Amino acid sequence: MRVVPPATAAERRIAPLVSTLLLALLPLSFATPGRAKVALVGVLFFYGLYLLIANRQARAIYRGARPVTWLCWALVLFAAANILGHGLRWNEFDLPSHILLFLGITAVFTQPLRLAWFWRGLSMAAAVLGLVCIYQHYFQGAERASGIDGGDWGVIELAMFMLVLSLSGVVQLLRPQLAMPERVFHAGCAALGMFGALLTQSRGPLLACAPVFALVIGCSIYRTRQWRAPLVVLAGAVLVASGAVLLMRGEIVARFDAIGHEVRTYSSNDTQGAVRERLEMWRVATRAFAEHPVAGVGIDQFGKYTQSQMKLGLASDSIAKYEHPHSEYLEAAVAGGVPGLILLLLLFGMPLVLFARRVFDPDDAVAVSAMVGLLTVAMYALCGLTDNVLYRSMPHSLFFFLVLGMTVQISRLRATGA
Repeated sequence: MRVVPPATAAERRIAPLVSTLLLALLPLSFATPGRAKVALVGVLFFYGLYLLIANRQARAIYRGARPVTWLCWALVLFAAANILGHGLRWNEFDLPSHILLFLGITAVFTQPLRLAWFWRGLSMAAAVLGLVCIYQHYFQGAERASGIDGGDWGVIELAMFMLVLSLSGVVQLLRPQLAMPERVFHAGCAALGMFGALLTQSRGPLLACAPVFALVIGCSIYRTRQWRAPLVVLAGAVLVASGAVLLMRGEIVARFDAIGHEVRTYSSNDTQGAVRERLEMWRVATRAFAEHPVAGVGIDQFGKYTQSQMKLGLASDSIAKYEHPHSEYLEAAVAGGVPGLILLLLLFGMPLVLFARRVFDPDDAVAVSAMVGLLTVAMYALCGLTDNVLYRSMPHSLFFFLVLGMTVQISRLRATGA
């Protein structure tokens, strides 16, 4: 029997932990400014490339995720074709090019990981961002918390970002085999993340979170056949939401009450207000899609189209400041026509089906990974009805990191059981 040198044995113990911690830090880095995170992304990307080139087993595991990886390649190629076809600047290729980064980074999920530390990292990111929002609202006096790298323009994406991470924590605390201290940790992190999301007062993500939260609870009950813990978690979530509403003196309730009023009173002569402006943008976006159903008007060109419609008196001045129509589906249709819309539907639909098939897997690690992937896609698909969720780096990065990562991780777990 060949004796493994001590250094090699140590590397085999340390490498999974280092890889896991680096991956666990990524989501928080998406929501923070600064160039230091580029080093983290670079290390993981080149390590992923190395694995795909030099490790046969890693390539085999990665091939198990090929339906989703091939779709991501199709998105990148379609974006390039759209830019060339419309004669646009290559600046518009910025976000699509990020998909290439995550196609490389997620190859790291082909390696054995310390999954407990990875899940802790996601929950910790939710807690940190939640604490930042609490500080901004209660100590800095911000009406709507905006996070570390936000601003008023980014509160909707921040809320969705935190809710995805918080729901991941909820998935962990519902695992009966975890020790109580571990479950308490995830519960505390999820509560902080959800409370912080409430402080952003972003209606779309909060509305989307309700059915996704119910989905997580329902899947846990069905899979574990245990009712007590899920019902306690549900009660805790209601308490967090109620506490936030009371502490904010009714601002959240007032924002939700305004939805119905603005919908009822919207007209071409009254387009002021967040909801009315959305309705006006959706009307203009629908016209753009009807006029350009095959190729669209081009990536990130909705703002220019709106300006042209305003000059013709066909769009209200109230939406002049918007570059995107506040609907991911209309954005895809306007930018890329029918092909663009089909690709977006596949981007949400294909992983949704793949993850849904695994949420009740007998292997707990597979089921948990599938549940995190499923809730991520569901949150983005629902939030995308009333906002653009993939046109800024922070939410764009989290989506492709978790969807690709969970797909590759499930492939590894099913192939190796480790």
